[in-house]
Amino acid sequence: MTRSELSTSSKWFVPRHRYYELKHFCLQYSIWKEAYDSLTALGSTSKVNAIKHDDISDPTSKIAEQALMFLERMKVVEQSAIETDAVIGPYIFKAVTEGIGYDILKVQTNIPCCKDVYYDLYHKFFYILSKKRR
Repeated sequence: MTRSELSTSSKWFVPRHRYYELKHFCLQYSIWKEAYDSLTALGSTSKVNAIKHDDISDPTSKIAEQALMFLERMKVVEQSAIETDAVIGPYIFKAVTEGIGYDILKVQTNIPCCKDVYYDLYHKFFYILSKKRR
């Protein structure tokens, strides 16, 4: 059994393909952040052309809707990490949004827990995120 595939009896069980869907969702965080920042920058018009214009009478409103969508996606990942654990949550957030594993995280950040505790919380994160993304 791989770390990404838990037993169905696990308290944090998420089906394998759902886990991969959520994992790839999280890996888009930096894209959302960049898009959100550029859409909300003062005087920003650089993304107006990137938005599909179907019967748009108010491009400013459309930009605001797009920015809100990115913000909501970022918040669901952030909040899921916070709910996972107050101490380890920020480490899990870094791992899931940057695609790094425990060993690299340990070297880069000196995460204050062992691998078993980390992976239990990692699976808890995806369990929480799965509930929020229904």
